[in-house]
Amino acid sequence: MAAKGVVAAGHPRTVGAATAMLRAGGNAFDAAIAAFFMACVVEPVLASLGGGGFALARNTRGVAKVFDFFTQTPGIQRSLSELDFFPVVVDFGSAQQEFHVGLGACAVPGCVRGMFDVHRQLGSLPMRELVQPAVEAAREGITVNAFQAYIFTLVQPIYMTPSAKSWFESRELAAHIATEGETLKFRDLADTMEMLAIEGDDLFYRGEIAQCAARMCAAGGGHLTRQDFETYRVELRKPLPTRYKEAHLLLNPPPSAGGSLIDFGLRLLMDVGIGELAAGGYTYLRLLAEVMLQTSFARIACMETAGVEFNESAARGLLSASFIDSYRTQVLNHRRAFRGTTQISVIDGAGNVATMTISNGEGCGTIIPGSGVMLNNMLGEEDVNPAGFHLWQPCQRMSSMMAPTIALFPSGHIVATGSGGSNRIRTALLQLLINLIDYDMDLVAAVCHPRIHIEGDVLNIEGGLDPRVVSQLTAEFPQHRVFDDRNLFFGGTHTVMRDSSGQLWGEGDPRRGGVSEVVA
Repeated sequence: MAAKGVVAAGHPRTVGAATAMLRAGGNAFDAAIAAFFMACVVEPVLASLGGGGFALARNTRGVAKVFDFFTQTPGIQRSLSELDFFPVVVDFGSAQQEFHVGLGACAVPGCVRGMFDVHRQLGSLPMRELVQPAVEAAREGITVNAFQAYIFTLVQPIYMTPSAKSWFESRELAAHIATEGETLKFRDLADTMEMLAIEGDDLFYRGEIAQCAARMCAAGGGHLTRQDFETYRVELRKPLPTRYKEAHLLLNPPPSAGGSLIDFGLRLLMDVGIGELAAGGYTYLRLLAEVMLQTSFARIACMETAGVEFNESAARGLLSASFIDSYRTQVLNHRRAFRGTTQISVIDGAGNVATMTISNGEGCGTIIPGSGVMLNNMLGEEDVNPAGFHLWQPCQRMSSMMAPTIALFPSGHIVATGSGGSNRIRTALLQLLINLIDYDMDLVAAVCHPRIHIEGDVLNIEGGLDPRVVSQLTAEFPQHRVFDDRNLFFGGTHTVMRDSSGQLWGEGDPRRGGVSEVVA
């Protein structure tokens, strides 16, 4: 008997919620929605009803569309002197990244509207059934696993604020965030999800939750108003199509930058003959580092031409043949110049594909009273505000590095993937696609192979590479960080595949506690 589907995500219970819907006769889109709600409970730093994201959906007829439910800039910008906006530093061990939090960092959330729009257009099971596993988990309590405990330690200053500490504080260690093995219960969040399933998404955008959030921001130094919630809409977009070698790719289109930057990087490599170089060897990794550098420079150049925001005009310039050729020359000559997220990937037995990337940033540190929902800090994320903070235009969909991706192979294989990791998303997915297409790796090897990432002038090198290769790279890049092992810094590419025979495969990225399951 044919399998009912395959799921890959960042937590066993996230996967479990999705597989329960597949067993109940639901499709890939039902499974992805159920997984999202469960992720808000068991991956609370990475997923929230107060965040935003993207879903790339492809049905059995081959029709694909992107649901853009990412965050939006508020309609009115308050003066800096009124804002609750301050920095925190997240320490990944070998690398640090600064984020800004507080109510002044909150953009308009889109996840709730996104889930309901996906359900209205593509779902088959009742919403009450889709949220039930998450509701039960939130009420009964969830056990903090090792990966989530590690995430909590990174963001402890955000989740130990007066607003959040009652939910996340350790019951065993005073003034400390919850540790591995402890149980957390989110009763207010359970009630919110249950009421949403009954009353619909207007409860969040026009009802009591929106009103409470607006009052909180008005009194506490945030930008959000009731009108921001009431006017929020999901944007339906056509995927960005491209070809790399023999594979046909569907990527996230503008105004988000991630898909276009992956496309740009692949086009730089199109005629290089990557597959003839040793995977993990110095020549390949040095070339890959140069591609990452030039992609960063190209993004900045196109934004300067088009204006502050990454938009369709910037994307057209980025992907024009003459522009790519100028950067390919620099890559080939090796001339050097000077974003908590989680992923859900599902393919069902009929061939429907859902790949969803969702994020709350790191969270702003404040929970909407009575809801259990922490709002995002997207206005404080440098990766989605590359021109600088407080320069955003009102009522604009924010750009993002999120890049849910579908790859279609001539053999008939279909791969659905995406990643968390803010600015590392595009480099993680670039390397995954190269592993699958150029090196013909199986799914496990492609996901788990060590990665690199360029941030500014700093080369980040993941553990697991040949020490001789690492020595060559660090000599070439005096500014570098070498990680001892695999690390969540390098993203989390939870990936599923349906091969030409209809057999299903999945691999959750171990860097981010990934899990996969095939539903028989």
